[in-house]
Amino acid sequence: MATLSGKNVLVIGGSSGIGYATAAGAIEQGANVTIASRSEEKLRAAQAALQGKVQARALDVADTAAVEAFFGASPVYDHIVVSGAAFKFGTVRDQNIDDAYAAMNVKFWGAYRVARMARVAPGGSFVFVSGFLSRRPKPNMVLVGAINAALETLAQGLALEMAPVRFNVVSPGIIDTPTRAAMPADARKALLENAAKGLPVKRVGLAEDCADQILLMLRNTFMTGSVVYIDGGGLLV
Repeated sequence: MATLSGKNVLVIGGSSGIGYATAAGAIEQGANVTIASRSEEKLRAAQAALQGKVQARALDVADTAAVEAFFGASPVYDHIVVSGAAFKFGTVRDQNIDDAYAAMNVKFWGAYRVARMARVAPGGSFVFVSGFLSRRPKPNMVLVGAINAALETLAQGLALEMAPVRFNVVSPGIIDTPTRAAMPADARKALLENAAKGLPVKRVGLAEDCADQILLMLRNTFMTGSVVYIDGGGLLV
């Protein structure tokens, strides 16, 4: 299996959650890591938490011109991870149509823009982060599931079209990440405890659970077009 030592790794969405855990793991494995996200404040905080061992660059993947400029001033990367995509959701009838467009723009078209414009070394790879709602639709989250399914299909098509660059997807289940921090503490605790009871592993996931799989995908040169569900057995129940 290949090593990440000395490799240039870009983690989009690397300022928090799964992206941050991936960046931290890549640093431990000797990679030269750059993290990117929309919030410069979050980037500075993440860079400080990682003891300055990463480069940090602002990037809004929903902005085509910004993505072009970002990669126009970037080196050739060995691996790119596209994680993190906060957006509003609701029922199809109730959700504002502009919010629905924005969700698709940032998560699906954002990954599309990055794959189209980034320069990746031969034998390098991309990993997208989707979500198990692609396989397990839920009321109020129909659009999220559809976007995740589209992202997984995009990666599999790109694995053929852009070979030998590899494309893989990690599809998380219920993960305890900062995206839930806005919830009242009691409600968040109850939600996660109730979710854990319904899973075969009897716990919800952590960002590190997903990061471990992402890092494996970066290193495994025989892996492309794969979608791996890190869901604690959620698709089984």
